Amino acid sequence: MKKGIRRNYTYRSMHEEREYGFFVWSGIWRILRPLLVAVTSLIAVTGILYGLWETLYGQYLAPVNMQSPQLIPFTVESGQSLSRVAANLEEAGLIRSRTVFKYYCDFSGFAQKIQAGSYDLSTDMNMNAIADQLTRGDGNPLVRDITMIPGWTLEDFAARLVEKGVLDNRDTFLELCRDGRAFRDYYYVADVLDSPNAGSRKYMLEGYLAANTYEVYTSATEEEIIRKLLSQTERAFPADDQDQAAAMGYTMDQILTLASLIEKEAKPEDFTRVSAVFHNRLDRGMKLQSDVTVHYVTGVPRMHLTQEELNLNSPYNTYVVGGLPLGPICTPSAQAIQAALYPDPAYRAEQYLYFCARDPESGELYFSRTLQEHEQAVQLYSPLWDDYDRSRGL
Repeated sequence: MKKGIRRNYTYRSMHEEREYGFFVWSGIWRILRPLLVAVTSLIAVTGILYGLWETLYGQYLAPVNMQSPQLIPFTVESGQSLSRVAANLEEAGLIRSRTVFKYYCDFSGFAQKIQAGSYDLSTDMNMNAIADQLTRGDGNPLVRDITMIPGWTLEDFAARLVEKGVLDNRDTFLELCRDGRAFRDYYYVADVLDSPNAGSRKYMLEGYLAANTYEVYTSATEEEIIRKLLSQTERAFPADDQDQAAAMGYTMDQILTLASLIEKEAKPEDFTRVSAVFHNRLDRGMKLQSDVTVHYVTGVPRMHLTQEELNLNSPYNTYVVGGLPLGPICTPSAQAIQAALYPDPAYRAEQYLYFCARDPESGELYFSRTLQEHEQAVQLYSPLWDDYDRSRGL
C-alpha cells in the first residue's frame, strides 16, 4: 500500500516538473522574442545605414584622391564668403561637393572660423581635415598689435613701426603726418590745417594720434594706420572735455598742446601741479620756458640747456615765444589731457610759478612760488643735471 502511494506520488511530481519547465521557458521566450526581433531589426537598419553612409561618404565626404595625392596651393582671400571658399575648393579639385562642404561647415561650427591665408592642401585630405586646416590658419598672422606710447613723438612711433616690421621705412608715414591734408575729413585735423601759421608746424598730426594699443591688418598701409589712430582722438578728447576747454577759453588744439608739455615735463603724480604752474604763467603773460619744447626742436633731451639752445629761433621754443608753442610736441595721455583741463587748485590759488628737476633719475620735481626760491633750487640741483647729461653722453 505504501509502495503504491510512493509510485503515484513520483509520477505526479515528474509530470508537474515538466509542466513547470515548459511554463518557465515559455515565459523566457515571451521576453526574448521581442528582444531578438529588435536586435535583428537593428542589425538590418544598421546595415542599411552603413551602406548609405558608405555611399554618401564615397560620393561627398571622402578625399578626392587617396591613391595618388597631390599638394595644391589654395588661398582664402580676406572677406571671402563661405560659399565662395567652398566653390573655390571644388574648382581646385580638393573637395567633391561645394554644397556639402558649406552645410558641413555650418553644422560643425567651422563657418565663422575660416581664416584668410595661403594654404597647401592635399587631395588625400577629407572634408573635416580641410575645414580644420582652414580654421587654424596658415601660420601667417592677419593682424598685429601696434602701440602709441604717451609721450612719444610721431618720429618715435614711426621708428617703432619700422623696427617691428610694420613699415619698410618711415618716409611715407611721416610725410602724411607732416602734410595732414589727406585727413581733412576729421574735423579736428581740418581745424589744425586752417589755424594760423599751420604751415610752420613740424607735423600737422603731432599730438593727434591717440595713445593706445591697436589691432591693424598686416597689410595695412601708412594711411590706414594713421586713420586707425586718428579715429580714437575724439574718444580721448570727448565732448565734455571740449566744453571744459571752451569754458577756459582754449581750443582743443591748445589743450592738446599744453597736455603734451605736461606729459613730457612730469610723471603722472605731478601732472596737475605742472599744469597749475603753466596756467599761472599763462595768466600772467609769462613765457612758459619749458625745456621740453627745445628738446622737440633739437631732438637732444639735454637736462642743462646751452645758451644756444635757449636762444633757438623756433615757434616751438617757449624761451623765445610767448604763450603756448605752435602745436603739440608729443602724444599726450588721457591723464595729461585731464591735468591740462583741471590743474591743481591749491597750486593755482597759491600761485606757484616755477618747477625744476630735483632728481633726474626719478623725475621728481621741486616747485617754487618765487623766482628767488627757484634760482636757489636750480643752484642746488643743477650739478645733478650735468652729471646726468654726462652719463648719457650729452
